[in-house]
Amino acid sequence: MPSGAPPSPTTPLLTLPGGLTVAFERRAGPGFAFDLRLPVGSAHDPRGLEGAGGLLEEWLFKGATTRAGRTLDARGLQDAFDDLGVRRGGGVGAEATRLSVSGLTADLPAALHLIGDVLIRPVLPEGELDVLTDLARQDLEGLQDSPTDLLAIEARRVAFPPPPGSPFAGFTHPASGTPDSLRHLTAAPLRAHLGRYGQTGAVLGVVADLDPADLLAHVTAALGDLRPGQNEPVPAAFQPGTQAHVTEEDAEQTHLSLTAPGVAPTHPDWLPWQIALTALSGGSASRLFHAVREERGLAYAVSASPVLLAGQGFLSVYAASTPSRAPETLDVLHAELARLPLGLTAAEFQRARTGLTTSLVFSGESLRGRAGSLTRDVALFGRVRPLAELRAALDALTLDDINAFLAGYDPAAQLSTVTLGPDAARPARTVEAACA
Repeated sequence: MPSGAPPSPTTPLLTLPGGLTVAFERRAGPGFAFDLRLPVGSAHDPRGLEGAGGLLEEWLFKGATTRAGRTLDARGLQDAFDDLGVRRGGGVGAEATRLSVSGLTADLPAALHLIGDVLIRPVLPEGELDVLTDLARQDLEGLQDSPTDLLAIEARRVAFPPPPGSPFAGFTHPASGTPDSLRHLTAAPLRAHLGRYGQTGAVLGVVADLDPADLLAHVTAALGDLRPGQNEPVPAAFQPGTQAHVTEEDAEQTHLSLTAPGVAPTHPDWLPWQIALTALSGGSASRLFHAVREERGLAYAVSASPVLLAGQGFLSVYAASTPSRAPETLDVLHAELARLPLGLTAAEFQRARTGLTTSLVFSGESLRGRAGSLTRDVALFGRVRPLAELRAALDALTLDDINAFLAGYDPAAQLSTVTLGPDAARPARTVEAACA
């Protein structure tokens, strides 16, 4: 990459010889943010070893050896980050593990090297595993007090069961694993799992005021020795028409989850789908808020959001109602989804487009948010989408465009439905299923 690249706009992608892709946006200012996305998430946990990714991510930060040969324990490693004054974040998602850091631009090279030390030269002290496993168990116990989290896990188990013969556990468990799998997560399988984390399929998004050639030199010095790793997508085979009920006799509410096919990120109808979802659930003027809460008082909380798995898009709808009114709530949700093919009104379209444009503008203001957007764009869309391009695409959409898309989009016809609550108030649409 030539050093004379213009400031501000996103530069073309940079690639390390080992395969790591760097998406860089030059922005004037004293700060930096980077977001490293490794294409290994909880769905990649081996069957029977659910929680491997979550446990390993915690274990990696329990010590590392620096390039200079100095070994840092967990406290020393944390002190090294704190001495730089940086903010560190990230975590394990269904399909990827993210490591993010932000701070002052002068500390970017050192921050990159620390992340490189963690991934390339981790200490992985076995004496820490019992503590980390106990923390994972506590997290699982905490899930029992979170009906929304339990419902989300069950909804994925029902809608996206792992295909027979797949070596991966898939989308059916929390990142913390299961009580049974935690008993089998010893040092040996975790060390073997670390081999998946490498440059292949990994994306590093960086926002900073640096010359692209200098940035590439810093990234190469810090991460150029990272192992190849693996990039093997986990299939998400949606099961339409599936139904399940999770019995929680002491629950004061019945929680409902609906899942339906959506639009893939690379499909031409991606933006029209986003407009439709915003009209469905994008504030107090949205269809679900008005029909479920304002008009009938059925639920305090109701929402719809996109879910992206295995390069596909899905619609997820959630509501929580009193047990006695859960059946009516489910009927109203079905009715609102069923009328989507009739299209939006001009007012709905205008509000939704304005809302998306506003979100887009504010998302670009944060360095951390923009760095995450760079990695997300490359991972999902295969390229960085400049903010100006996205705004122009939104401005170019018309009501006719949206309604032409909606005329062929009928999510109500292919729903997967899961409810959680007392059996006596179980909606008639569902059938009982054992809690995962």
